Amino acid sequence: MLDQTILSILKEQDQQLFDLVLREETRQHEQIRLIPSENYASPAVKAALATSFTNKYGEGYPGRRYYQGQVNTDALELMVIERAKALFGYPHANVQALSGAPANLGVYTAFLKPFEGKIMAMRLDHGGHLTHGSPVSVTGQWFEILSYGCNENDVLDYEEIRRQALEFKPDVLVCGYTAYPRLIDFEKFGEIAREVGAISLADVSHIAGLIAGGAHPSPWPHMDVVTFTTHKTLRGPRAAIILAKDADMMDRIDKAVFPGLQGGPHFNTIAAIGVALGEAASPAFKDYSHQVVANAKKLGEELKVRGHHVVSGGTENHLLLLDVRKSHKLPGKRVAVALEEVGIVLNFNTVPNASDRQKPLFPDGIRLGTPSITTRGMKETDMVRLASLIDRTINNLKTGKISEGESAWKDDDEAVTIAAAVRELATSFPTFAW
Repeated sequence: MLDQTILSILKEQDQQLFDLVLREETRQHEQIRLIPSENYASPAVKAALATSFTNKYGEGYPGRRYYQGQVNTDALELMVIERAKALFGYPHANVQALSGAPANLGVYTAFLKPFEGKIMAMRLDHGGHLTHGSPVSVTGQWFEILSYGCNENDVLDYEEIRRQALEFKPDVLVCGYTAYPRLIDFEKFGEIAREVGAISLADVSHIAGLIAGGAHPSPWPHMDVVTFTTHKTLRGPRAAIILAKDADMMDRIDKAVFPGLQGGPHFNTIAAIGVALGEAASPAFKDYSHQVVANAKKLGEELKVRGHHVVSGGTENHLLLLDVRKSHKLPGKRVAVALEEVGIVLNFNTVPNASDRQKPLFPDGIRLGTPSITTRGMKETDMVRLASLIDRTINNLKTGKISEGESAWKDDDEAVTIAAAVRELATSFPTFAW
């Protein structure tokens, strides 16, 4: 919860905004949040965001600013860079990127020329990100893209990826995904990139916290460049970090971030990143990251036993994909909306090898993950109860077309009963237990 002093100041100054904040605080406490890209930042991370560093402007880098008064901001940024390097093992880091998309664009800007550069990355509907070359993103409009995907078993085929890379010869080979439930073999990706003369980029936004805690293999020393957001499994503020293997690469990336793409850094956010990195270096965070994976595996097993189609047969990280059209003849969006109505928040999502009618806004699947609920202190036994509530909700939905104004539920009373059980489960845990 927010510090009561901050809340009281906000209430006195702006009642309308206070009401929205309080409603969001209540929602996050009373609902079960399963969106894999969301988490609960620690009280210390949120405190750092509210410090006087928010008042300071400073284009440039430590020792090379365009404004005076940087004695503390320089020390802050250097400290956070050192923490990032120590935690992830890379010798160079940039902590100014405002979020994941600008971080990826910074890397592309550093090494590629618009309308000439070639990127090879995972296709969006198989688990890639918009900034991995989607045609609706500038990355798909400014560069030549070749997309690889999962095989018929919904997993990566490294030999096929190698074959495609040898033929396409990308300038940048990207791995790291938003909806892939299996481990990534960074060593193989690094080997393929070196073989074709490409820069290897690992976008580990989703799994950065698992890597930091030792629950997922590290991209070091296999990948040239690593990008990641800091608010997902790493449990920090909304921001991003870029890591690089050598000084020349980092120099080009630094220049791409500033002055190429951004102005002054957000020092209060950099301070909060520093707090999150410090927390991630603790033994408690290692326990947390392994518990995230254990919870995801258990939740997947329980859903599979109940007849749900778990993509790739399970998970080895923090997230699961369910093909609800294949198992229940239901569109993913209807399932996601219904689950939110009973207090279980996840997202509809495309799944690999789905039906031909699958579209991003009307996909066949849903995506769910365990970072947030693990932060609250849930364990494997709670996954059994949660799987039962998800199963009851999905089985209470009507299949086929729903008329406007018609209830999607087979039994409205059952939906009310499930919602009460979800709220009871959620409120039995604090929003931050680690």
